[in-house]
Amino acid sequence: MENNKISLGESEYKFAEIIWENEPVNSGELVVLANETLDWKKSTTYTVLKKLCDKGIFSNENSTVTSIIKQAEIQKSSSQQLITQRFKGSLPQFIASFMGDKKITDTEAQELKRLIDSYKEG
Repeated sequence: MENNKISLGESEYKFAEIIWENEPVNSGELVVLANETLDWKKSTTYTVLKKLCDKGIFSNENSTVTSIIKQAEIQKSSSQQLITQRFKGSLPQFIASFMGDKKITDTEAQELKRLIDSYKEG
């Protein structure tokens, strides 16, 4: 699966966060963590883990779970999908909607300007 086509539901993403925060993690320990954090039973944990492994996001080898795709890549993919689907690919429309009536500090504005400049073409 291409990284820019990866889609995780909210519960899958919360589960994935547990893995990213604790990897490499033993699958038995993952069951405990998912129970504590998400109130999931062992069967739910293993079902969702298998689904995410089948998607190529995680690997479960010898009861050790590690990521194949890192959190930042999933976040990037999700952000791009959101902008494409909800804002017709327009980053300015997304930012305007996100900001709403919020105000930013001069420091935040300077930081955003530097970030934008670093991504300019040419």
